[in-house]
Amino acid sequence: MSRLFGTDGVRGLANDLLTANMTLDLAQAAAVVLGHGQVPEGRRPTAVVAQDGRASGEFLSAAVTAGLAGSGVDVRDAGVMPTPAAAYLVADLGADFGVMISASHNPAPDNGIKFLARGGKKLPDRVEDEIQAVYEARRFQRPTGAGVGRVSRFSDAEDRYILHLVGAIPHRLEGLTVVLDCANGAASASSPDAFRAAGATVHVIGAEPDGLNINDGCGSTHLGPLQRAVVELGADLGIAHDGDADRCLAVDHTGQEVDGDQIMAVLALAMKDAGRLVDDTLVATVMSNLGLKLALRKAGIELRETAVGDRYVLETMTEHGYNLGGEQSGHVIMSDYATTGDGLLTGLMLASRVAQTGTPLAELATVMTRLPQVLLNVRGVDRAGVGANGAVRTAVGEVEQRLGETGRVLLRPSGTEPVVRVMVEAATQDVAQEEAEYLASVVEQELSLTV
Repeated sequence: MSRLFGTDGVRGLANDLLTANMTLDLAQAAAVVLGHGQVPEGRRPTAVVAQDGRASGEFLSAAVTAGLAGSGVDVRDAGVMPTPAAAYLVADLGADFGVMISASHNPAPDNGIKFLARGGKKLPDRVEDEIQAVYEARRFQRPTGAGVGRVSRFSDAEDRYILHLVGAIPHRLEGLTVVLDCANGAASASSPDAFRAAGATVHVIGAEPDGLNINDGCGSTHLGPLQRAVVELGADLGIAHDGDADRCLAVDHTGQEVDGDQIMAVLALAMKDAGRLVDDTLVATVMSNLGLKLALRKAGIELRETAVGDRYVLETMTEHGYNLGGEQSGHVIMSDYATTGDGLLTGLMLASRVAQTGTPLAELATVMTRLPQVLLNVRGVDRAGVGANGAVRTAVGEVEQRLGETGRVLLRPSGTEPVVRVMVEAATQDVAQEEAEYLASVVEQELSLTV
């Protein structure tokens, strides 16, 4: 069998790839590896289970709960909660592991299963492989009588999470008017409650989930409704989450987008000013805009770059003890307070900086200038040959020489399809487009799979 786990759990079309039977068996395998394999004999493992509100999450959550309890794991059902809330609750409760049922920013028909280790941390590849091995071999535990797990509702789950969030911000939000777009997702209740508890005047859109409208024309993947609402309501800023609220993008008072790179720049400078940015270093992926690196360099902050994917950001942060990192998509990790990206925490911290400085977000965001960026996908090519082909390497060198310090080139093979992604940043949009098209033509000519 091919590997079940992708970059963020097991994900697919609910009731097609991700069926109730498959989910139950995966939960039983997780109970063996993360539960009984980690706890002393004689103690029953405990797991936190949460979901993001998709209609399919109802039967998948039931399957997960049945699989865990039937394997001798006590289940604390947190109901509909953001992914970062589930991670926090695993740590706060001292649970042995957690399960989040979510497909993040994907459309409603999709769903996914994310497992969290003790402390609310994402699993390394080797542990996911262990779970898959148990799943394939069906080496499950099925206790009887008093050995079966018990299921209880985690009645104060949201309150615990909100208290944690509000306690983390350095400055309260009185005087700020904020519009929240909750993507009709998991943060529809908790995000408005958290911002109000922090003192903000709150207007909410995209907070009427019906199980089918998650991420549908709203949230961080569709900023238009939030941009219009912020301007119409005269708000100070807007915050957009995705379906499971592990991401945050923002909108300033003029309706302009503030992306993840700009958010990280604002937060990095705030933490450096407060003496809280470890080694004056921010961790981000190679896809972050060159403008971020230039802004950080000017502020005396180092940028450590990783491969694309929040797990690689987190690995580097953990290895070196850094406490701020993230992605251009708005997946920001503040490890002093969270073990994963937390869109609510990020939004609150950004709003807190606005309130603390009395400076509009539009002005704070000017700390970095986004260089024009063009990304082209070249299909039907040998992606493995990108680094080895001499003509491609020569072309990249030529472009880099022409761009100098005002631009950047990144050629990245897709991990799932015969596609090479060509990204060029330059001082102007026209130059970025011209150089990207040139490199794409070289890649297509040199690496085409067509005979």
